[in-house]
Amino acid sequence: MSLKALDYETLNENVKNCQYAVRGELYLRASELQKEGKKIIFTNVGNPHALGQKPLTFPRQVVALCQAPFLLDNPNVGMIFPADAIARAKHYLSLTSGGLGAYSDSRGLPGVRKEVAEFIQRRDGYPSDPELIFLTDGASKGVMQILNCIIRNQKDGVILVPVPQYPLYSATISLLGGTLVPYYLEETDNWGLDVNNLRQSVAQARSQGITVRAMVIINPGNPTGQCLSEANLREILKFCCDERLVLLGDEVYQQNIYQDERPFISSKKVLMDMGAPLSKEVQLISFHTVSKGYWGECGQRGGYFEMTNIPPRTVEEIYKVASIALSPNVSAQIFMGLMVSPPKPGDISYDQFVRESKGILESLRRRARIMTDGFNSCKNVVCNFTEGAMYSFPQIKLPPKAIQAAKQAGKVPDVFYCLKLLEATGISTVPGSGFGQKEGVFHLRTTILPAEEEMPEIMESFKKFNDEFMSQYGDNFGYSRM
Repeated sequence: MSLKALDYETLNENVKNCQYAVRGELYLRASELQKEGKKIIFTNVGNPHALGQKPLTFPRQVVALCQAPFLLDNPNVGMIFPADAIARAKHYLSLTSGGLGAYSDSRGLPGVRKEVAEFIQRRDGYPSDPELIFLTDGASKGVMQILNCIIRNQKDGVILVPVPQYPLYSATISLLGGTLVPYYLEETDNWGLDVNNLRQSVAQARSQGITVRAMVIINPGNPTGQCLSEANLREILKFCCDERLVLLGDEVYQQNIYQDERPFISSKKVLMDMGAPLSKEVQLISFHTVSKGYWGECGQRGGYFEMTNIPPRTVEEIYKVASIALSPNVSAQIFMGLMVSPPKPGDISYDQFVRESKGILESLRRRARIMTDGFNSCKNVVCNFTEGAMYSFPQIKLPPKAIQAAKQAGKVPDVFYCLKLLEATGISTVPGSGFGQKEGVFHLRTTILPAEEEMPEIMESFKKFNDEFMSQYGDNFGYSRM
């Protein structure tokens, strides 16, 4: 029998080679167990509302009015919605060509892009051009658009990516037929970045006849939770200038900071602070989203990227690629406008907005500490403090007997551990092998998003499982951190 175009055997090999661990084997098994009636705690993905975070009131009010503009004509609308929400809804509707049901420009609504540019200027202290800002269906779509423009082939489309890394990058690079060149973060240095490691990675790739074209940084880190220092960012930008690499700055967790020693600083601000010639030469694409921070509006799919030092003809080509999809999600564009331009002091909704957003961030800071301390109380587990983002990434020192049992089961050791954890506790995590890690070292990633009142019970459940697992496979196996 002859094969058809969409039989598995005839599929694009790049599709079959593409792996995305966040929704991989563990997630699929967790979904099966949930259907069987087991309570599952999905900590595998940074999805705040799915784990109980309440949406912020003001943006939902504004978007509700934009979705149902006939409410604005109701004489009693002011009894249900505050005046500032009504005014903002009218403002955003005036920016569209026919409400939320009409396509926008492929780059996004010009008025919202102007608001994003004003936000960037307030944050960094340097001008931002709305014509160099594209609104996207989440930051992921923006990353995919840019990688699609950079990657030309397997030998000349190589992207320097941090390891451990968020598998969006490895999956997209594989899908587009490029090659990922890893640079390893140093766990014992709080997941710090060593520029010498970067140089070695590039030199090794070039010795194999491969051209490195771009570098990715994730700041704050996913899955590792670290915040890059200003000094580190300066080193990275100088390295990109020397090596003529475009820097892709994944900055989607910039609002998620849980310590005061190392605040978020954008790559663009540091680049502009460095002055000419670097500030005029380094090509930089920066990404942001409404899915993270204290908003957590993952399902709305709102994001943007800003281009710095990108030639006009290249911008035109990126616009052409964006135009293939016609328009980013218009309601998500309004969420983005509201994120970068929230209620101001004196507005009717300001106090409530500040109370809600501050409450979410303060709770996340406490949860980061509870989870870090919980992991570090467990046998053969060590975890760096989550400085930012939404995840803990503890190292699990697996005993030789556990590694052998995993091998016999046909599983990667940390997948074996995470499956056992899932079956015993209902906690759905992602094995560290899905993000990349050094040979012989094992981790798991979990979000810090479960409800604060449930966190002690979750960590107690994890500790009970882990200590029993270590006793079962351990033979008094001692821990030494790698």
